[in-house]
Amino acid sequence: MTQTITRMNPPTMPDAGAMGYSQISIVEPGRMAYVSGQVATRATGEPVPEGLIEQTQIAADNAKAALDALGASPQDIVILRCFMTDLNPANLEQVFPPILALFDGAQPCITGVGVAALAAPEFKVELELTVRLPD
Repeated sequence: MTQTITRMNPPTMPDAGAMGYSQISIVEPGRMAYVSGQVATRATGEPVPEGLIEQTQIAADNAKAALDALGASPQDIVILRCFMTDLNPANLEQVFPPILALFDGAQPCITGVGVAALAAPEFKVELELTVRLPD
């Protein structure tokens, strides 16, 4: 399979590769998928957990299910946007492990966005993906 996404961490920019993501992703022409924000809602209808780590894990599981439904893998993620209601360094340290586990060694671009609120008051984190579909 041809490489459809090239990752870059130029030496003139902060070393995002050491953190597990890339500063730049160059995408070859092809079909794209845009995965809506995934929150800590399960298909089984279980209650939303209060913990940020648990919420991020469920959102990452939902994102992985979307990749599976697309026939895509973490290598196909162009960018992940992480929306958080209380974006700060301590909370970023909590959400990063489940996100990096979702990436499974791929290093797509990632953007963290602090927001006042998400779709429901119990949600603390939401993950949105842009995916280059495999050929």
